[in-house]
Order: sequence, then structure tokens, then C-alpha cells
Amino acid sequence: MENSFIVAGSGGQGIMQLGRTMALCGMLEGYEVTCIPAYGPEMRGGTANCTVVISREEIGSPVVYYPKGLIAMNQPALDKFGSRVREGGVILINTSLVNNIPSFPTVNITLMGIDATNLAEQIGQKKAANMAALGAFIAHTRLFSLNTAFVALKQAFEGLKQPLIDLNIKALQKGTEELEAL
Repeated sequence: MENSFIVAGSGGQGIMQLGRTMALCGMLEGYEVTCIPAYGPEMRGGTANCTVVISREEIGSPVVYYPKGLIAMNQPALDKFGSRVREGGVILINTSLVNNIPSFPTVNITLMGIDATNLAEQIGQKKAANMAALGAFIAHTRLFSLNTAFVALKQAFEGLKQPLIDLNIKALQKGTEELEAL
């Protein structure tokens, strides 16, 4: 069973951190993983995306054109990658920054909207929208447990970022709760 995901948005939204955290969750649960970041030349404010592959078997190629899932943190991310999600896949949309949901040529796609930026602002840090989105994505896909995500966050935010652990855990929980309330 191979699961491939694209996480996309703009530089400064924590796209790479979200992708690395997903990959770390997979590693902690014994999966094979790859995580490939892609940045626009501008970095902060430019385009950013990350491809994550999580599999029980050895991964043949980390390159993914048709992912099983997409986390679109802004409109350009949805416009660029939404039509690539394969049949039976899932698209999580940050409705705070996506105003237009196009029709997709692929049928049988689950579209989920979560106001990730607003949820993060409610806990006091707009930059934690990435973890609110991840919480909702985990709640829907059940690919790994929320407890694994907590452990992954603690590992990912070691060192200088350690003061951000509690805030990001709150955002993760907020995203999970929001999706479960839908």
C-alpha cells in the first residue's frame, strides 16, 4: 500500500515543515517514506510544495505526478495540483485562502474544507495553520495516529524551535476537532 501526497502553498506557510512532519509520522509508525521539497526562487511568499510518499513496501520512485492526496494551503496550490489527484483521492483545502474551488476532471474525489488559518489565529499563531491542516488530514485519512503526530512534532521542533511545540500541538488538535465536528 503506497500513499502519495502533495502539500502545497506559499513560502512562509510552513509547507516544508508540514511535509517533514508527515514523513516523520510515517517513519515512527514503521513505514518507508520519502519527502521531497520544492521551492520557488522567492521562498517566503513564493510557491512551495512538498511531495511525501508513505508505503509499507520499498518505494520505487519518490517522484509523484498523480498523488492520492493534496493539502492545498492557498488558491494557486489548488489550481496547480488539484486536477492531478487520482480517483478515490482526497483534497484538503484551506478555505481561509481558497475562494474558488474548480471542478476537477477526476471523479470520486473527497473535497474537505477547513478554515486552517482562522483556526490557527484562534490559538494565537497564524503560522500554525499548517498543523491545523495536518490535524484535519490525519483525522480523515487515519494513516497514522494523532499520538504519533504529537511525538513527531516534539522531535521536529527540538532545539531552538522547542518553544513552538505546545502551540503546534494545539493547532494539530484544533484541526482534528474541526474535521470531526463536520
